[in-house]
Amino acid sequence: MNLAADLDGAVLRGEIVAVFQPQLDVRTGCIVGVEALARWNHPHLGSIPPQTFIAIAEEHELIGEIGDFMIDEGCRCAAEWNSPGRRVEVAVNVSAAQLLTLDFLERVTDNLAKYSLPADHIVIEITESLPVLDVPEVADRLVHLRRLGLGISIDDYGTGYSLLARFGTVPATEIKIDQSLIQASGESTHLIGDAVERAHAMRVRVVAEGIETEEQLQRARDLGCDRVQGYLLGRPASECDTARLLSVS
Repeated sequence: MNLAADLDGAVLRGEIVAVFQPQLDVRTGCIVGVEALARWNHPHLGSIPPQTFIAIAEEHELIGEIGDFMIDEGCRCAAEWNSPGRRVEVAVNVSAAQLLTLDFLERVTDNLAKYSLPADHIVIEITESLPVLDVPEVADRLVHLRRLGLGISIDDYGTGYSLLARFGTVPATEIKIDQSLIQASGESTHLIGDAVERAHAMRVRVVAEGIETEEQLQRARDLGCDRVQGYLLGRPASECDTARLLSVS
């Protein structure tokens, strides 16, 4: 309860910041996207893990202000980082609570207009494990976002109950293979290979998350993943450091 009270208004106080983790094209090794991640710098406790404060924010209905901040930052940075000859997608994680509000759709469209930003420069990430994917209103919102031109990414693929066969109602353009599968061996290789094959048949891009070793990177290549992301390739970094990285990539 104390953390919930502290989290209320944290965005306005500048305690919530966005960091960005690079996503590389497997074939070229070039940075083609970044994932925007929220971080909470508590004035007394220091850095609070996102797996802690995001859950608190959702439970106490504080996720809206954090979500609004992150979509604002994602669009602003996408507008700054994209230029003639360079295309970088910015992926923003969106909670179930956000998807159930009309305000979120307005926030997205307002940002696209404000920065004259092509919609396909933004990817909306949702987690596969959320039963919210079965809520008709959420599916409708995702369809609307996709029609606007935004990408739709299913995060943590392989940890929940959602299957590629259900993508008729979830208009995904990308799945992100959960790092637990990437970092495991044996049976997971078959699961990843099957997911990649079916995703590509549906023209859905595949991203391998949690790449921490050269062996895992080669495995992602061998299995046909399109993009890779993980500490081996780049840790989450500040906006300034990310801009510097993009300028030399």
